[in-house]
Amino acid sequence: MLKRVVVTGMGVISPVGTGLDKFWNALTAGVSGIAKITRFDPTDYATQIAGEVKDFDYSQYLDKKEARRMDKFSQYAVVSAAMAIEDAGLDLNELDKDRTGVIIGSGIGGMETFEEQCKVLINRGPSRISPFLIPMMIANMAAGQIAIKFGLKGTNITTVTACASSGNAIGDAFKLIQRGNAEVVITGGTEAPITPLAVAGFCAAKAMSTNNEEPERASRPFDVDRDGFVMGEGAAMLVVETLEHAQKRGAHIYAEIVGYGSSCDAYHITASDPEGSGASSAMRMALEDAGLKPEDVQYINAHGTSTPVGDVAEVGAIKKVFGEHAYNLVVSSTKSMTGHMLGAAGAIEGIASILAVKNSLVPPTINLDNIDPAFDLDFAPNKAKEMNVDVAISNSFGFGGHNVTLVFKKFNL
Repeated sequence: MLKRVVVTGMGVISPVGTGLDKFWNALTAGVSGIAKITRFDPTDYATQIAGEVKDFDYSQYLDKKEARRMDKFSQYAVVSAAMAIEDAGLDLNELDKDRTGVIIGSGIGGMETFEEQCKVLINRGPSRISPFLIPMMIANMAAGQIAIKFGLKGTNITTVTACASSGNAIGDAFKLIQRGNAEVVITGGTEAPITPLAVAGFCAAKAMSTNNEEPERASRPFDVDRDGFVMGEGAAMLVVETLEHAQKRGAHIYAEIVGYGSSCDAYHITASDPEGSGASSAMRMALEDAGLKPEDVQYINAHGTSTPVGDVAEVGAIKKVFGEHAYNLVVSSTKSMTGHMLGAAGAIEGIASILAVKNSLVPPTINLDNIDPAFDLDFAPNKAKEMNVDVAISNSFGFGGHNVTLVFKKFNL
């Protein structure tokens, strides 16, 4: 018999604030976290803006020696995991650590370390390369560091599916617990990609907005003037566990995870299938997995990157799956505020979906001043919407054609 899987703790490090309350308050108030890049001088870049984390302090959870041996993406991961564990009220001494797993998504891994050590190689030679280069850079180290920090000895996996990475991570954690292969899993995503090379690469791909004059207005999903995504960074972690385990320890339950769908466009290395076939397949699969009908859903947290082609494909896919019910849904993109956190996007947007279910409040799509005439759905333009949300789905799509849909449901016994 399949286990029921619930979310009992969450931790967030984002461009709109660190900590669950800061994040949710900013999101529902429609606050943008996008500004001019401060991490390096962006003067020569076509895109000079990003969603940087502005209030990160690792000192409560990591000492300086530990932090120095981690790339920023691992620091974000460990700290947000610690926040989620605290939020869940997990007693690590009481936990069966052999049945507690870690599944984390990251699209890029330790980009900052990679770039710094490339400079060392070029300027000072191979003998000066740090012995920590490889263990700081490789994408699986966020999951490894979380396990080491908290002594968690269960399944430990890293998913790398570009911008769908942490959606896959949460889905895989859900399935691991549902099958009875773990009692608890720390899952989510992390990314620290705001570096000269990574930004230059996305600029070269002409994927990002060049609205440098008005950073906070640059990410504008579904708007007729959208011109590309805005890069963001940070991490989001969830504690997920069997319902029995949560009840036994008297845990607070945010929501239940009930469905997971995953597919591939098999179409193009960066562009979405314009017909939205892979996206619609993931949504259908997730609803079927949850045992739900399209009309059971009230809210969709869209992938909604603010790219001209991607938004069209997603809206088309939603209409394919939901038919006439699409016009009863609210669809919003929180990337309008956080920017696109790449491998961490699925997790941060999963948390936004869970909080929408719990708080009966849907975050808005900001900067939606002129809805593209091709779109005729309710995108919660510029203002949060109070409404009952029994079921929310969250979409994440990645370069390479990866598609993920997660289904979250209001918890009822």
